[in-house]
Amino acid sequence: MSTPDTRSWLQTLVAFDTTSRNSNLHLIEHVRDALAAQGVQVQLFKSPDGAKSNLFATLPAKDGSTQGGIVLSGHTDVVPVDGQQWDTDPFALTEIDGNLYGRGTCDMKGFIAAGLALVPEFQAMQLAKPLHFALSYDEEVGCVGAPIMLEQLKLQGQRFDGCIVGEPTSMQPVVAHKGINVWRCTVHGRAAHSSLTPRASNAIEYAARLICRIRDLADAFKASGPYDQFFDVPYSTMTTNQISGGIAVNTIPELCEFAYEFRNLPGIAPDGIQAQVEAYVQQELLPRMRQEFADARIEFTALAGAPAFDSAETEAITQLAQALTGDREKRKVAYATEAGLFQQAGVPTVVCGPGAIAQAHKANEFVPIEQLQSCENFLRKLGESLR
Repeated sequence: MSTPDTRSWLQTLVAFDTTSRNSNLHLIEHVRDALAAQGVQVQLFKSPDGAKSNLFATLPAKDGSTQGGIVLSGHTDVVPVDGQQWDTDPFALTEIDGNLYGRGTCDMKGFIAAGLALVPEFQAMQLAKPLHFALSYDEEVGCVGAPIMLEQLKLQGQRFDGCIVGEPTSMQPVVAHKGINVWRCTVHGRAAHSSLTPRASNAIEYAARLICRIRDLADAFKASGPYDQFFDVPYSTMTTNQISGGIAVNTIPELCEFAYEFRNLPGIAPDGIQAQVEAYVQQELLPRMRQEFADARIEFTALAGAPAFDSAETEAITQLAQALTGDREKRKVAYATEAGLFQQAGVPTVVCGPGAIAQAHKANEFVPIEQLQSCENFLRKLGESLR
């Protein structure tokens, strides 16, 4: 059975509706106050508008040092429940048959709860190296918050020996994941009555041509690679997932917008993939559109992104996570995390947390109590390794 403090913390965290469109300040301030009451050093790094915040807390080493040590990283935002059919209140922790249900239980408030519950134990261990908590905002909408925190920590001269990102991996260390890149494309044509088609430039039709080109690029990755067989989907992927345009069935549309994403394997430059999309526009689509309408244009806006992550198996943090879990299998995943950001900041990183990614983002999201207990045991062993 999971310890009462972990369950209590998870109940508290789930009750805060930190869907990415909302502020997370109520959760962050609650955690700050709880940690401060235990004598823990806490810093808040707020969003530019002040509506959201990261939290960084340090349990110093027994000699008072705050440099080095291990970072426990987790994001506080969750995905929406809109349109999902839940059997329980998504913002009230509910136990059924050994599982704890609620939005964020798996992704990834369970990991955060276990870490916070163990703070008194960590403090009693008289650590030789510090242990840090890094809680971010807006991971689910493009890893927006963590870079602000990492930049501030860099300015402070902070350095760390390693980072554990507690995304759901069923407590199995993950050493690599793909990058994610989300773009919006806006196609500007010229409107006309549909009976006067030659006087117009149809934005939807040209958007469709570009969408088909994106699919062609995706098919090429599938057919020709590069490949990495350790991934469940062993090649880079591209897909168009949203589109809007047109005002009436008898009006040639002057505007069409669509959003697409690509998930690149580590070692595949995302800029090179996007360059292929834009080259097709400049070399083929726009010249054709401008034969119909001289002012036609196609614009791209980067909406979100997170870098790919690839940890060397020889890194100390990877070997530590594998030793603490007893699991030395090489695992790589298609979903993205903040691990790539920590790695870019020069922090050796591994991904390991309770729950299964298959439960994330779905109705009736849950984390098994057994997984939380495994996470607690893992974190206790981690603390012991820092003594």
